[in-house]
Amino acid sequence: MEHTPRKPTPTKSGPTPKRAFLKNRLRHYVRTSIIGLVVLWSAAIAFYLLYELRYEGKIYPSVYIDNVSFGGMTADHVREYWMLKNEPFLAKNFELHFEDNVATLSATELDIGYDATLSARQAYLVGRSGNFASDVIVKLSPRIDLTPYFRWKEQILDETLELEAERINIPVQEALFQFAGGKVTAFKPSRDGRKLNIASTKANFSKLLASVPTSQEQILTLAVVVDPIKPTIQTQETNVLGVQELIGRGYSEFAHSIPGRIHNVALTASKINGILIKPGEIFSFNQAVGDISEATGFQPAYIIKDGRTVLGDGGGVCQVSTTLFRAALAAGLPIIKRQAHAYRVAYYEQAGYKAGLDATVFAPSVDFQFKNDTPGYILIQTSTDRRNLTLTIDLYGTNDGRKAEILNHVVGSITPPPPDLYQDDPTLPAGTVKQVDFAAWGAKASFQYKVTRDGQVFQNETFYSNFRPWQAVFLRGPQI
Repeated sequence: MEHTPRKPTPTKSGPTPKRAFLKNRLRHYVRTSIIGLVVLWSAAIAFYLLYELRYEGKIYPSVYIDNVSFGGMTADHVREYWMLKNEPFLAKNFELHFEDNVATLSATELDIGYDATLSARQAYLVGRSGNFASDVIVKLSPRIDLTPYFRWKEQILDETLELEAERINIPVQEALFQFAGGKVTAFKPSRDGRKLNIASTKANFSKLLASVPTSQEQILTLAVVVDPIKPTIQTQETNVLGVQELIGRGYSEFAHSIPGRIHNVALTASKINGILIKPGEIFSFNQAVGDISEATGFQPAYIIKDGRTVLGDGGGVCQVSTTLFRAALAAGLPIIKRQAHAYRVAYYEQAGYKAGLDATVFAPSVDFQFKNDTPGYILIQTSTDRRNLTLTIDLYGTNDGRKAEILNHVVGSITPPPPDLYQDDPTLPAGTVKQVDFAAWGAKASFQYKVTRDGQVFQNETFYSNFRPWQAVFLRGPQI
């Protein structure tokens, strides 16, 4: 029998010397690395803890506000720094200008300055958001720049501008011209409007505030922005008569007038309102007003007749002729007829007017007349304020460049009034005393009326008035 030999069984043998060496080196390296990482991590933790301990309650070193480093300071230090920066602002004042309007605001009421509390809080919270990763990144940053918040109370400015708008704003007026029955029944000249531009003014004010920290001025001024508004319909588009603009205005007051006189002033003014005067035409007051009697709507009012104050139809008509006289003078028109009152009337010296700027009428003998020597029609517009007892008469026409002046207005030769006069009036309750006229000193008045155009004089006239002294007049009811 043939014998088959067996394969030898491999036997285990230990690592070679080289492999054992490498293995030992690897173990040593791993052990050393772990120890190094532990030491490094421990050192980092220790450094971090020491860093946090050092800046506990303080601002981290990388924080800057407006290029000023606040690292290592407390929030209180930051607050104090910006509070000190605010001190120069406290004395600042601001003036908002438009023409003669000036609105003043102080830095104190606007509360202008840096928000010290906000800056302190923002600086302290840098690196303290609560997010560990982001906080570490911020702390490792070389520089964190913050901008100080410069604040002011915008509402105060808004309220001031709203008040200014009430004084500045003028609504635009569209032209209106309606003619019927020989008179202008409706007239409004076109007038530019204007409106305070609050948004632009606020933007400019914000720019002005930016200069406050460096400005040495105690009062800083700002011109408010006002936008013009043009009418859609201009006056020249509504008529071809030359009624384009205001050429003269007369004004008077009649405080203390009795109801009948107030009624007559308003009625007379309404009769000449809307009248058109042709170029070259002479205007007659008496002709324009017509009959003055109870039949035409006039009421009894006190007039001076035969040296006495009595009730008569038409008391107050001369208020209108006087005011129209002043308007014609202001327009530089030739005065054809004018007669002063025999006595100084207190109504015509109200509103600061000197004696002598009056014109009496008494149809048919005494009239007030002036001539339209302008190149266009003249429109008379009257406005009676029954509440404030004022009368305004405007003359509209074509401005041909003339300039009217009242010069050398003199009131002299003053003489005292006679003793007070008491007159019985059975219409008053018994024992009642009512003053209807006021003492007036006699005087002589004169003024020069000069009208020029392009340097040449074409009217130069002196008006004279000789007023007799006048006594105070009282009406009294029947004696008991």
